[in-house]
Amino acid sequence: MISDDLKNFFVDYQTATQTFDKKTIEKSLSNYFTTNTLYNFCYPFGTFKGLNSFLSKCIFPLFESMSDLERRDMIVMAGKTPEGKKWIGTMGNYMGTFSKPYLDIQPTGNLIHMRYHEFFQIEENKISEMQCIWDLPELMMQANAWPMAPQLGAFLCTPAPMTSDGLSIKGERKENFDHVINMLHDLSLHPKNPDPKIMNLEKYWHPNLNWYGPAGIGTGRGIAGFRHWHQIPFLRAMPDRKGGSSNEKLKIDGMEDLQTHWIHEGNYVCETGWPNMRLTITNDGWMGIAPSNQPLQMRSLDFWRIEDGLIRENWVLIDLLDIYKQIGIDVFDRIREFNKSRQKGEINLSSGLKTLK
Repeated sequence: MISDDLKNFFVDYQTATQTFDKKTIEKSLSNYFTTNTLYNFCYPFGTFKGLNSFLSKCIFPLFESMSDLERRDMIVMAGKTPEGKKWIGTMGNYMGTFSKPYLDIQPTGNLIHMRYHEFFQIEENKISEMQCIWDLPELMMQANAWPMAPQLGAFLCTPAPMTSDGLSIKGERKENFDHVINMLHDLSLHPKNPDPKIMNLEKYWHPNLNWYGPAGIGTGRGIAGFRHWHQIPFLRAMPDRKGGSSNEKLKIDGMEDLQTHWIHEGNYVCETGWPNMRLTITNDGWMGIAPSNQPLQMRSLDFWRIEDGLIRENWVLIDLLDIYKQIGIDVFDRIREFNKSRQKGEINLSSGLKTLK
């Protein structure tokens, strides 16, 4: 099967990044990336090409801040999109001891976690494109350097699937893909139809669902938690939201340039697109952002797990820092203001043996 072949192809990448070794990581990743690989990364990294840029802009600075850095996959999916493109989708946590500043975020000396959604398009046995969102706000929150409004949902280290099968997904279950597509279609019926019941949440979502949003929005439990901590503020602030998709049921006139890529495997469905939504902040309520009538493009990389015909878990990462940048706010400027009154630099922890004597 194509999914098995892609996962076997990806094993060496997983091994190389599970425990970083700066001496070997460049050699290991050069087997996957080329000088023409396109990287679409979350803010502040941007879009660029080539392995050297990936290492110097993203990987090495993170490793310098956390010398015991680990990349821990919790979901790995692979397959062909309906258009015949080969993609691998991964969700997990970067973890390590935060001992040196990173992007002007001051270290804590403690173990930290930062969720990633990383997608890889495979062509001719190489990664031709990578789309990636790192939950940098999650790192800011742990470092007590939060530059935005308080989030409504819960803050937690995002867990692996309840079923513990995120690394052993197998099988063809197109009905799960259709379920997610139909769910998104029904969501789009509102607010043209002002009755929120038209979105049919109970038809698609499990009563005890977990919606794992990015830091800045947070996690919601159950349909009520999803509505209150994410959906209501989101739809109130940006009722004109429109998504782009290659799927016929989700196509919207004028959104043809916002193409998304879908793969499904077993009880899981995932989507990647760069960007995949257009909207305008016209009302108050979302993350404390003023209604500036600012048109935006949104990047969102998502995973869904289906259980007994209903969505039980949904992992969502949105490039929130890019949203802020589009409305003229660089959150890193505010972090630098925090730093004026904070001790800066590396945190060196001794072995602790002398203290124990």
